[in-house]
Amino acid sequence: MVYLGWWHSRGQKTTDEYFVGNRAMNPLLIGISLFATLFSTISYLTSPGEVLRHGPVVSLIGILTIPFYYYLVGHLMAPVYMRHRGTSAYALLETQLGLSARLMGASMFVLLRLMWMSVMIYMACKALLVMLSWDDSWLPFVALATGGIAIFYASLGGLRAVVVTDTFQFTLLFGGAWLVIAMVSWEVGGVGWFPRSWNSSWDTQPLFSFDFTERVTVFGSVLNGILWWVCTAGGDQTAIQRFMATGNAAAARRSFLINSIAGGGVSVVLTLVGFALLFYYQSDSSLLPPGKTIAENADALFPYFISHHLPIGLSGLVLAGMFAAAMSSVDSGINSITAVVTSDFVDRFRSTPLGESARVQFARVLAASVGLVVVVTSSVVIDLIPGNFLEMTYRTFGLLVTPMFLLFVFALFIPQGNQWGAMGGALTGFSTAFIISYWNIFTGLPALSFQWIMPASLLSGCLVGFIVSLLTGGRRPAIDVPPSGAISEGSPLS
Repeated sequence: MVYLGWWHSRGQKTTDEYFVGNRAMNPLLIGISLFATLFSTISYLTSPGEVLRHGPVVSLIGILTIPFYYYLVGHLMAPVYMRHRGTSAYALLETQLGLSARLMGASMFVLLRLMWMSVMIYMACKALLVMLSWDDSWLPFVALATGGIAIFYASLGGLRAVVVTDTFQFTLLFGGAWLVIAMVSWEVGGVGWFPRSWNSSWDTQPLFSFDFTERVTVFGSVLNGILWWVCTAGGDQTAIQRFMATGNAAAARRSFLINSIAGGGVSVVLTLVGFALLFYYQSDSSLLPPGKTIAENADALFPYFISHHLPIGLSGLVLAGMFAAAMSSVDSGINSITAVVTSDFVDRFRSTPLGESARVQFARVLAASVGLVVVVTSSVVIDLIPGNFLEMTYRTFGLLVTPMFLLFVFALFIPQGNQWGAMGGALTGFSTAFIISYWNIFTGLPALSFQWIMPASLLSGCLVGFIVSLLTGGRRPAIDVPPSGAISEGSPLS
């Protein structure tokens, strides 16, 4: 990985090369990189644990949503975004809405990805400590070792290094999951672990429920599967940056198709891992960690199996897969945050533009600094969020994913939308998501289902934002924002 970072750093002279690979990267590599970026250690541990404890509805229903979100993103959204090509996705918010909207979107993205990377490294390191039976005092050192390598090659090699290493890391995480399935099959003498009926330990998971405290429904899984990808691909720099790194809208669409296929394949494999581990532990409860149960400790059973029931060589390969998932998110997050900070804050407000060579060097130093911040914060994360890994993901990162997308909805898809409406809608979406996420803490009542966070946030944000836009005069004339940061009136979109 370090070598690849050095290799791709050679001859880099412009920030276009550093941040978007000269906008001519292979759609296959971009698609795999997009999937590897968003599929972190959190996801790697989430799916088997969710299947073990609650059943396969969330994982398998998510696969059925692929045609829907692929069409929405690949055919409706990607062509629009590719007409507004730039280093930072949030620059187009200024051209369509205003500077405040741009700064709001960029700030939310930086905060989201810092949280994402910190929690993800924390989870990976905690899992490793469990596997090695090490004390928690080792956490900062493990975090430094994990993040340090990703910091080096991501800061040195830019997006090209990130994309190529993501491809290697995808192979590791995919192969690691298959090794677990193969090992369980070997231990039990075949594929008898595959369920023939609904396991008695799983939740009932109805088709739909008007009880907002019902944890998971089929309808909620479908809706969230679509919304998560649409909002992420439409509002997150890590996704939009990869679209910008391809040659045209058709290439961007192909890259998202590759991402969707990779996501479906890995979801199936990790669901099978959950099936296999459930059979393995239910067939002999003595194989469980001492004092642990499937119901209470489902998220810990996958890493425990890796460390205690796999041969040393194989456990190392699976562990490599888990850390590959971690590093793919760290390297991509570092690169994307660096692109946003450089474009939306430094270049936008600097009176004298830096030369291209100086900008590349500045970007590398900034990338290393961002990585160090993530490593430090990941070593002091505290488990305060209720629920398993899946719920924790929605209750933290779901707070900002939809509000970021709402800004782009008003910028690109609502003709009457203006800056006040977009920002009001984003703040409303965030407030709605926050209240639903921590409803039980605020009220003392039962927790609301995490599956309502994104739909309610999107709906309330669109409604309030549309009303505010109408009350404040509707759409303002678009403005052109040259790379220097100076603003001139005109139409940037043609």
